[in-house]
Amino acid sequence: MDMCTVLLVLQALLLAPLADGANPALRFVAVGDWGGVPNAPFHTPREVANAKEIARTVQVLGADFILSLGDNFYFTGVQDAYDKRFQETFESVFSDRSLRNVPWYVLAGNHDHLGNVSAQIAYSKISKRWNFPSPFYRLRFKVPRTNVSVAIFMLDTVTLCGNSDDFLSQQPKRPRDLELARTQLSWLKKQLVAAKEDYVLVAGHYPVWSIAEHGPTRCLVKQLRPLLATYRVTAYLCGHDHNLQYLQDENGVGYVLSGAGNFMDPSTQHQRKVPNGYLRFHYGAEDSLGGFAYVEISPKEMSVTYIEASGKSLFKTSLPRRPRP
Repeated sequence: MDMCTVLLVLQALLLAPLADGANPALRFVAVGDWGGVPNAPFHTPREVANAKEIARTVQVLGADFILSLGDNFYFTGVQDAYDKRFQETFESVFSDRSLRNVPWYVLAGNHDHLGNVSAQIAYSKISKRWNFPSPFYRLRFKVPRTNVSVAIFMLDTVTLCGNSDDFLSQQPKRPRDLELARTQLSWLKKQLVAAKEDYVLVAGHYPVWSIAEHGPTRCLVKQLRPLLATYRVTAYLCGHDHNLQYLQDENGVGYVLSGAGNFMDPSTQHQRKVPNGYLRFHYGAEDSLGGFAYVEISPKEMSVTYIEASGKSLFKTSLPRRPRP
């Protein structure tokens, strides 16, 4: 092999990662239940470990945004838009340089509703990366350098179903404002009817399906699950149970549960409440530092990789692009 050939081979090897990185894709991190603790130092070792691994993942693989799946501030949310918890649990923890310009899109969890959700919405005007325009809202993206489109519908499952008591039934019993719940569900149905995007995601705090401590949310199984199937939603993303799970139903809808941002719970007590064959992956090791989901949407497919805060890739799956109506 002459020197010119050697140089060409070396150049090809050096450029290979760049060429792979040039493949058009929309990339984001989905993390729930990361909200620290209400006493000093206002964060947990798991939250810090997740923040460091999210930063490393963003630096190496890239990310267009971070999806926050609720329970942003344990245990009783925040009081106002200038609450110190925004600094102590969010800004000072997710502070790596690689995260400074990555926007967060936020929804509320049950613990956020024990405080002032309006204050979290108002914080959008204070922080350049915190985006929480209203209790439920639509996001729309294009896969870079393509016409492939992605819609994400951000829900407030607490106003939809009611708040849950972690120490009693753990099931939300009824919405506090029935009219607001109906308004949100009607809004979602109209949005899904009209959605022509190539990928359609719905995100909320409560799971539809879960084998863990909280189990399936009966309200969502009854009201949301039929909409996901009827309107060919690609996936539903959530938190609430403090572990990592991936489930998929007979309609091909993926259920991405990413609630391991701050605590880890090994419970599988509701395994029999989930239909046989749905569960594809579960990780809740108590000695783990938690983890998150990394999503990459290309013109061909949507891939979901579960990453432990130690940096280990735990499970990867993919979902197809929606068929054109």
